[in-house]
Amino acid sequence: MSPCSQKIRIILAEKGLAWERIDVDLPAKENLSADYLKLNPLGVVPTLVEDGKPVIESSIIAEYLEDKYPSPSLRPADPYAVAQMRYWMKHVDNKVHPSCGALQWPLVMADKLRRLTVEEQDRIIDRVPEKPRRERQRRLLKQGYDAPDIIDAVAIYEKTFRDLDELLSRQAWIAGSEFSLADAAMAPYFQTPYQFGWSDWYSTRANVADWYERCRRRDSYQAAVADDLSAEKLTDLNQRGESAWRKIQAIIENMGA
Repeated sequence: MSPCSQKIRIILAEKGLAWERIDVDLPAKENLSADYLKLNPLGVVPTLVEDGKPVIESSIIAEYLEDKYPSPSLRPADPYAVAQMRYWMKHVDNKVHPSCGALQWPLVMADKLRRLTVEEQDRIIDRVPEKPRRERQRRLLKQGYDAPDIIDAVAIYEKTFRDLDELLSRQAWIAGSEFSLADAAMAPYFQTPYQFGWSDWYSTRANVADWYERCRRRDSYQAAVADDLSAEKLTDLNQRGESAWRKIQAIIENMGA
């Protein structure tokens, strides 16, 4: 369910590349195991290993794959369009990804931790390498959807939906007339509201809703994201998202007040 991993799987599928999948159990904190941290010192997913060499950070992996396997290209030919593509990829990395993490983490990651003692919880979270991520997880574990991170996350999603809707009124895809790395990077972050039953959040923006539906119809999205979630799993996630959606709606209403 990692959007960063979904992004890379979309790119691999778009390029028709063969690869081997090795799952890392994030709720069980396998990403913080000593063996995994040797590959990825940040303790995040995904990690691409090719010829025995690890490549980390999903946007870097995306550009690596585009450089090494340029056909079919997911990078525009026009330099300005490339700049726009990278702007939106940076926006995903810096703004949307942490916002998605704040919204998703209490619903899918916190359950296993809450079954542990406070001492065990602290010991596990203390192993998270980056302090901002570590402290955010601590807040979300203790406060859930009452954490201040949730308000910030909703605001960033709202602005992203609004800005994308305006952009997509003028062009078919995020970086221009063709599907690019920017679309592959952004689409998995719409999977979060979709799978938790919050699709009303973006469906009122006609251009955004149309773009996401076109992303979902691509074979790459089906293989990389949709096929990974059974009907049973989607039902479970929808149920988990019900109370969270009420809180999100209240935050949105307060923003407009």
